[in-house]
Amino acid sequence: MKKIFFISFLLLSLISNSQNFDYQIRFEGIGDNREYSPEYAMPQTILGTRGAFELGVEMDGHRLRGGLSELYEFGSAINFHQPKLTMYYQFKDEQTEFVFGAFPRSGKINFPLAMLTDTLLYYRPNIEGFFGEVNWDWGHQNGFVDWVSRQTETERENFMAGFSGEIGYKNIFIQNYLLLFHDAHTSLDIPGDHIKDYMGFALQAGIRTSKESVLQGSVKAGILESSYRERGGVTDGFINAVSFFAEANGKYKNFGIKSVLNSGAGHRFAYGDLFYRVKNYWRTDAIWYFINHEKVKGTFKLSFHLLDWNDLDQQQQLSIIYVLGK
Repeated sequence: MKKIFFISFLLLSLISNSQNFDYQIRFEGIGDNREYSPEYAMPQTILGTRGAFELGVEMDGHRLRGGLSELYEFGSAINFHQPKLTMYYQFKDEQTEFVFGAFPRSGKINFPLAMLTDTLLYYRPNIEGFFGEVNWDWGHQNGFVDWVSRQTETERENFMAGFSGEIGYKNIFIQNYLLLFHDAHTSLDIPGDHIKDYMGFALQAGIRTSKESVLQGSVKAGILESSYRERGGVTDGFINAVSFFAEANGKYKNFGIKSVLNSGAGHRFAYGDLFYRVKNYWRTDAIWYFINHEKVKGTFKLSFHLLDWNDLDQQQQLSIIYVLGK
């Protein structure tokens, strides 16, 4: 109790002496029904809500924030998921941004699902490490390190690092993604257990419509590469894969469509969508933006997954996000 009182007193002192107190309250409604073939990915229904809050102070581009994020999955015990601590320092100006601590993943990094699946936003909403970005008139580049798991007698040591960005001229652009995941041992030596390394990159060139166009959209294509190894001679070096990787998307008023094709090879990323482990995968999303308020966004997706030109799976996703504060 003394520690809690001290921390509360310190936070209130900082707030009272600061010229700029800020806060954010966030609600997320999650609905995700996955009618999947078990041999490719796990069929499941994810229903729940997430509540999160942040309190902090800001001065001359320097921000300090703290809070909690809690996921409640319907049908589970209230303590099934432990609350996630949010606590970070951020500096941001017109050209650069730097964040250190435990901070929300959403809005910071946006990798293809082949490399980082969307369930990370449900179950691991924070990055625990640091993030940096530099912006120019002709593009941007950013990088992050996420310390996923600290080594103990039962937990493996895991960390993830990546870079992504875009350079462009008028409506033409090139996007790049690079990702590394290191899966090390526990502190105890377990016979037959080996270190695993996952690496990969995506490089795509494309064109998008002008900002004044009624129909917003883009088309891009390039390559996706992955490398995986299990040390100790298990894989005899890296297993490499390269495939054709393309995407097209469009939005008209409250409706949109997005289609992604990966063809030629399957890929193994630590947190990648499992569908990309087949050689040929084509996903198409029909999207309805049914709430488009300044502070409330509602989205419904009907997704079709075509696997190796033979099996068709489907998925329905519902998302409601309400943000109060700044």
